[in-house]
Amino acid sequence: MAVDGVEMATLLRALADPDRLRVVELLSEAPRRAGELADDLGIRPPAMSKHLRVLLEAGIVTDERRREDARVRIFRLRHESVVAVRAWLDQIQAHWDEQLASFKAHVEGKGRP
Repeated sequence: MAVDGVEMATLLRALADPDRLRVVELLSEAPRRAGELADDLGIRPPAMSKHLRVLLEAGIVTDERRREDARVRIFRLRHESVVAVRAWLDQIQAHWDEQLASFKAHVEGKGRP
C-alpha cells in the first residue's frame, strides 16, 4: 500500500481521535462486531457507527458480512494500513538519525585542534 501525503494525512486524522485509536487497538486483538466495540468502549451505537465509517474511509479497517446473516458486519484491522504508518514513521526516524549523526560529527569535529 503506497501512501502519498494526502492518504497519510487521512490515516493520521482518523487515528487522532482517542475512541478510534482504541477501536484500532481492540481490532488488533481480534475482529469484532460494531456492537461489541461499542460495548467495550462504552460508546453509543450511533457514535460507534460514525467512528467505524471514518476508519473504513481511511482504509484502516475493513468489514465483511456473514453469509448466514448479512446484517452482521465483522470489522477487521487492515494490516496494510499499519504497515503504511510504520513505513512513514521509519522514514521520519531515518531522516532524524541522519541529521543527528551529521550534527554529532560536526560538533565532535569542532572540538579538535
